Amino acid sequence: MTPKAEESGGPRLDERITGALVGAAVGDALGGPVEGYSPDQILERHGGRVHGIVGPWNGDAWRTARPIAPYHKGDGHVTDDTLMTHALIRVYAQVRDHLDAYAIADHLVPDLMTNPRWIPELEAQALPLHRIFLAEKWLVARLHYGHVDPREAGVGNIVNCGAAMYMAPVGLVNAADPRAAYTEALDVAGAHQSSYGREAAGVFAAAVAAACTPGATPASVVEACLSLAKDGTRTAIEKVCEVAGTHKDFESALTPLREAITPYDTVGPDYRRPSLGARRPSRLHAIEELPIALAMVLIGCGDYRRAVLGAVNYGRDCDSIATMAGALAGALGSPPPQDWSKTVAESSRLDLWEPARTLAEVTREIHRRDTVRRRTHEAAFTALEGRECSD
Repeated sequence: MTPKAEESGGPRLDERITGALVGAAVGDALGGPVEGYSPDQILERHGGRVHGIVGPWNGDAWRTARPIAPYHKGDGHVTDDTLMTHALIRVYAQVRDHLDAYAIADHLVPDLMTNPRWIPELEAQALPLHRIFLAEKWLVARLHYGHVDPREAGVGNIVNCGAAMYMAPVGLVNAADPRAAYTEALDVAGAHQSSYGREAAGVFAAAVAAACTPGATPASVVEACLSLAKDGTRTAIEKVCEVAGTHKDFESALTPLREAITPYDTVGPDYRRPSLGARRPSRLHAIEELPIALAMVLIGCGDYRRAVLGAVNYGRDCDSIATMAGALAGALGSPPPQDWSKTVAESSRLDLWEPARTLAEVTREIHRRDTVRRRTHEAAFTALEGRECSD
């Protein structure tokens, strides 16, 4: 960190955006190969905890091994979390303003359907639509084929972290304004999710925006989340982060954190065989990924390596947990290790830094437009009050 950055309250905007987006992608790639497994299974499979980039769970048999096939998870390959995050950034680059559910219908869905891209896990050029899972394919079915009102299209989809996992760009566009990030993400995610899945999207975007605030800490990020979160999402974050506060390393926290989230998680103990009530709308429940990601950032004191490795070794949906933890640590000013970033970029054949440059440029444009809109409103309100504007 430069002296100038320290004097101004931490890293500059570009650094935070780059840290968050590259950090999210690297976390995603680290978590991918152990997604769906328990901490004990990870320990047994790798002869210890995962400390960096590892190969496929099933080694050279990844092409046919179930339930992973045909995806090459591991070896630094990003998953759908990063593909969707980058797709949302492309929408911002087209619209160059705040987004809503209609932007998802008008721009994101056509991008998923019509523009072939390199898909790391498929090791091929393909439509993103061919890689995303059913909860994301829902966007295409409802918005392109069903012509559903975009603001209501998320109703009926399974409730999971599908919308939350790619909401970091919304938080970055609204850097240092968690409430605005929350509101925008709820609108955007309305096209994709409902219930606590949509709520998590709003709260995660708010967390990223809060992490960009000069002087932010993991504790202040959690406070911002609790000030905005509703229903089971708020309670789950509160309970899980209370437990996190009693641990100084992720190893001792793995079981207590799972126990803390269990009353709010609908998936159940066996991640690959969800319970009958899994992923259904509820005001009492929450997705597992966001509270655990916040907890790992707390335990790691905002340090990227500690937060992300905690998320990865937690198992279950750990690519998404590590995506969120990585975005938050990066936004707080702790970027991913350069060797990890370089390996993930090369292995995934993706420029991880270009989306960050694009979003930083668009974010500045949006902020200038917001400033003009705010001043116009202030002048109008001053006129309504019968006073002269002091500016």
